[in-house]
Amino acid sequence: MTINMMDIVGRISYHCDIMFRVIDIKEQGGKKQAVLYGEDIRLIADAPYEDLIVMSQSDRRKIAQEYRSLEAQSLELFRQDVSLLNEKQEFAATDGYSKSFNYFQLPGRVLHLDGDQSYLKKCLSLYEKIGVPVTGIHCSEKEMQNKVGELIDYYRPDILVITGHDAYSKTKGDKNNINAYRHSKHFVQTVREARRRIPHLDQLVIFAGACQSHFESLIHAGANFASSPSRVNIHALDPVYIVSKISFTPFIDHINVWDVLRNTLTGERGLGGIETMGVLRTGMPFHQENTNTDEEV
Repeated sequence: MTINMMDIVGRISYHCDIMFRVIDIKEQGGKKQAVLYGEDIRLIADAPYEDLIVMSQSDRRKIAQEYRSLEAQSLELFRQDVSLLNEKQEFAATDGYSKSFNYFQLPGRVLHLDGDQSYLKKCLSLYEKIGVPVTGIHCSEKEMQNKVGELIDYYRPDILVITGHDAYSKTKGDKNNINAYRHSKHFVQTVREARRRIPHLDQLVIFAGACQSHFESLIHAGANFASSPSRVNIHALDPVYIVSKISFTPFIDHINVWDVLRNTLTGERGLGGIETMGVLRTGMPFHQENTNTDEEV
């Protein structure tokens, strides 16, 4: 069977448990090696050409349906959380519903840097459904550290997402060796560069990492939330659920880490973080005709 670029494949040795896109095919020592990107999880992998098989449409539909079901469940749970947060804010803004103040809310603005353009599109679609203001930038993991500073200065986000693809390779060292990871070192360097611009953990909230990333290094570099404590794979959309929760939590409220993780698709094995303040702000009065904030003054 011929394997071509951008084919959707599975690894025979792993019983085709994950759908991958073929992004590169190399030849070394007379043998072909493929570079793969996970279609639904943020994993990059190398695989022998002969270990790959093009997945049938029926198998692809079956796996995709399982992920869509999980995504729909997480989205519904998240919307319930946001609804409760909105009710709490309405109660506070109207002095316990005793006054009819016209108020408005400013959710935290997100700058999302992603090493995978396909994942970025999926994330931006989910941000839109949830209602989070976001700017998405496609940027290779190796280039993020060189670009993040000027992007922060230009967009002035409340929340920064640094993600893409990653993977741990035991042939390169043990799990404590950051050089054994595909892109963890680049994510760490990007977090450090961002923290040079804005050192305070609650003035810029940072999520960093992808599948199997070196969690401890990312947290110590200055990330509020990161992957992956147990070095497991994370879903492509997990960063969106984490930062959206922060975006909709009032700035006077502490965010319990478990409250952030519970509606993600991966949970605490793949995601973790530290206690952080929310970034949503409420104001008044609200005037419908003044809602266009993009007009030049």
